[in-house]
Amino acid sequence: MPVYRLDKDNIWFPEPTLAEEDGLLAIEGNLSVERLLLAYSNGIFPWYNKGEPIMWWCPKERFIIRPSKIHVSHSMKKFFKKHELSIVLNRDFADTMHRCRVKREFKEGTWITDEMEEAYLNLHKEDFAVSVESYIDGELAGGLYGVCLDRCFFGESMFSEKENGSKIALILFAELLEDNDFVMIDCQFHTNHLESMGGEKISWKEYEMLLNEGINI
Repeated sequence: MPVYRLDKDNIWFPEPTLAEEDGLLAIEGNLSVERLLLAYSNGIFPWYNKGEPIMWWCPKERFIIRPSKIHVSHSMKKFFKKHELSIVLNRDFADTMHRCRVKREFKEGTWITDEMEEAYLNLHKEDFAVSVESYIDGELAGGLYGVCLDRCFFGESMFSEKENGSKIALILFAELLEDNDFVMIDCQFHTNHLESMGGEKISWKEYEMLLNEGINI
C-alpha cells in the first residue's frame, strides 16, 4: 500500500486500516491542534526523528492498559506502604514534557523535538494534553504526559527523577482514570516495562471499538 503524503492546508487522513504493515500511514502535513485531534481520535499519532518529515502511524496491533487492570507488583505495594505518595495534574506541562525529552535524549535518543514540544503545549493550552507529576515524600519523583480525549488517554512519554517515579505516576493516574470511567490508556507500542504494569496487545478491531466507546465525536 502507498504511504500517503499530506499537505499543510487540507486537514485529513487516509483510512487508518490503509497503514503499512509496520504502521506507517502518511507523511508530512503539520502538527496543528486540529490535525492532532483528528489523528488521535482515529488512532493515529506522529512519531519521527529530527530532520525527517512528520510521520503518522497507525499500527494494526495496538498496546493498551485498561485503567481497571493496572498491575501493582508486590514490591511496589511495599513501597507504597513505606512512603507518602501523590500525583498532581498539570503542575507544569512544558517542564514535564521537556524532562521526558531530556531523559530520553541522554539514554537512547528521542522523537520529542522543539516542534513537538510546541505542538503539544498548544494542545495543552486547549485542554487536550495533560501532564501528571508524582511525588515521593513531598519531592518531585517523576511524571508523564499525553493526550486526553473524552474517556481515552493517549500516553506519550514518561520520566523519573527518583526510583519508581514514573511507575507511581502511572499507577495513581490509572486509578484516577478508572474512577472517571476511562476506557483505556493507549501505550502506542509494546514495552516489557508497560507489559509488567498491565499492558496488553489487542487487535485493531477491538481498539477501534474502544475509541468509539470512549470518544464522543
